[in-house]
Amino acid sequence: MHTVKVLGPGCRNCERLTAVTEQALTELGRTEQVEKITDPVAIVGYGVYATPALVVDDEVLIRARIPALTSLKEILGERLASKVG
Repeated sequence: MHTVKVLGPGCRNCERLTAVTEQALTELGRTEQVEKITDPVAIVGYGVYATPALVVDDEVLIRARIPALTSLKEILGERLASKVG
C-alpha cells in the first residue's frame, strides 16, 4: 500500500487538496487513505515551506498549489502505478 499525505496547517486550501486527492484516488479505484500532516516541524522535514503539499511514498509531488482533478489523477495514476506499494 502506498502512503499519501497532505501537508499543511489545516487551512482551507489544505482541506481542498485533501478533498480533491481523495476524489482522485476514488476515481482511480485506489484504496489509499489520505493522512493529514499539520505539524510544522514535520512539514519542514519534507523540505516544504509553502503549503499545501502532496506527498506520496515520502516524495513531495506538489507544493503550494491545488491541481485540477484531471491533472491530479494523471499525477497519482502514474506515481501509484510506477511503484509497488
